[in-house]
Amino acid sequence: MRRYEDIFFDLDRTLWDFETNSRAALMQLFQTLKLDHYIADFEFFHSEYRKVNAAYWDDYAKGKVTKEALRIGRFRDALAKCGVHSENVASELANGYVQVSPYQTHLFPGTIDVLTALRELDLRLHIITNGFKEVQYIKLDNSGLRPFFEDILCSEDVGKNKPNPEIFHAALERTGANRSKSMMVGDDFQADVLGAERCGIRGILFDPQEIYAQRPEIERITAFDQLLPLINKPF
Repeated sequence: MRRYEDIFFDLDRTLWDFETNSRAALMQLFQTLKLDHYIADFEFFHSEYRKVNAAYWDDYAKGKVTKEALRIGRFRDALAKCGVHSENVASELANGYVQVSPYQTHLFPGTIDVLTALRELDLRLHIITNGFKEVQYIKLDNSGLRPFFEDILCSEDVGKNKPNPEIFHAALERTGANRSKSMMVGDDFQADVLGAERCGIRGILFDPQEIYAQRPEIERITAFDQLLPLINKPF
């Protein structure tokens, strides 16, 4: 008898290729807002933004900064590292990014094929994401992902971010899923894997760049076609 009934997925950097899509959006905005008048090198700006953005999202997940502080602060600080000190430019960039980035549609290789196969196995699929609610649905709709998922839970719906157990408990309650027959797939070891496992949900780390050191206690896949063999594997 098949063990699993419900599979929960993270969205950004798990299904939706955040780095590729974010870069495309930022390059478009760099040109549209004529940032080359202030910053000679897009690559330098992009590199600084990635570091600042990662730090802000880490603080957001820990409840240290608000959504609004993250939305604008990441651009203000990244611009400052490039020698641009303008709240107006930061605001234009922040607003433009929210408008442009969710319409990018690049997914990780094999995403649609694997989701199709999972649905054909009569598995129920769901999303648990810390991303901003107003853009996550746009991403799902425009990239063709929305029809695969029965429930989409954004951390804003709960008021807590992964790995807080409240968001996982809310997901189980909303979907009626049995935690012992559920799996969580995500790219963040702390937020997705450990957060899920602390709530009795099996966690699978999606690590296509092999960022995390290989350890026996971590179940890791580096490509989506590696997920299907794990569905019937007990733990």
